[in-house]
Amino acid sequence: MISVYVDGSGGERSGYGFYTRETGESLYEKKPGITNNQAEYMAIIAALKKYAGSKEEITIHSDSKNTVHQLNHEYAINSPPLRLLAQEAWGLMTSFSALTITWIPRGQNLAGKMMGS
Repeated sequence: MISVYVDGSGGERSGYGFYTRETGESLYEKKPGITNNQAEYMAIIAALKKYAGSKEEITIHSDSKNTVHQLNHEYAINSPPLRLLAQEAWGLMTSFSALTITWIPRGQNLAGKMMGS
């Protein structure tokens, strides 16, 4: 089982990234001019790309309730830019045999700690 923690932030210091608990591997990318929601999606997409096609059981942990619920088809996506990001994520999600995207409280998000939020 691989546990991947993702986080993103918009605004002045916008960017996104992920941290993999089992390997210690991390990625952080600055991305000026994006919203917080876009950053959250981009973090999940980066993690999905990293582990695409993996036969391992993967759990992606995010502290963004909206993003998690939208990707799990529990909330509607009313923003066209977010809908495009969700479609990209859904396309990547099809390559996994065992994938879970789950919400965690901000204080438990190891990626948030890595990015200093």
